[in-house]
This record gives sequence, structure tokens and C-alpha cells, in this order.
Amino acid sequence: MSEALFYDTLRQGLWVAFVISIPILTVALAAGLVVGLFQALTSVQEMTLTFVPKLAAIIGIFWITMAFMSETLVDLFKNTLIPIIAGG
Repeated sequence: MSEALFYDTLRQGLWVAFVISIPILTVALAAGLVVGLFQALTSVQEMTLTFVPKLAAIIGIFWITMAFMSETLVDLFKNTLIPIIAGG
């Protein structure tokens, strides 16, 4: 395996990891901002109030985007990693 092929494969893997994580991180950020704003407006400082809605939002968006994440990873393996492994 050449150095250029190694770095190209590493770059593609990091890009796929970035693309897959965008929906979850975006929803976590939005849920955190909404809950933080609610806490600031109502002066309610309950720890479970920050954790539970964020967790529910993350689980929901993970459930919705699971097919996209799986397809993206399968494409990476089929188009990049398996040919490298099979080719030697």
C-alpha cells in the first residue's frame, strides 16, 4: 500500500465520519440551545431538564438517519476498503 493510497483512504474515512455525525451534532446543539434558553427564561436549574430532552432528540434523529448512516458506511467499505483489502 502506497503512502498516497493510505492518506486518501484515511481522508475518505474521516470525511464519512464527519458527514455521518453532522445530523446528531446539529440536533444536540439545537436541543441544548432550546433547553438552555428555557432554563434562562424560567430560572429552573434542574440537571435532568438538560439531559433528558437532549438524549431524546439524539435518539430520535439517530433513528431517523440510521438508513443514511448505514448506506454511507456500506458505500465506503464497498468502494474503498474492500477493493484495497482484496487487491492486496
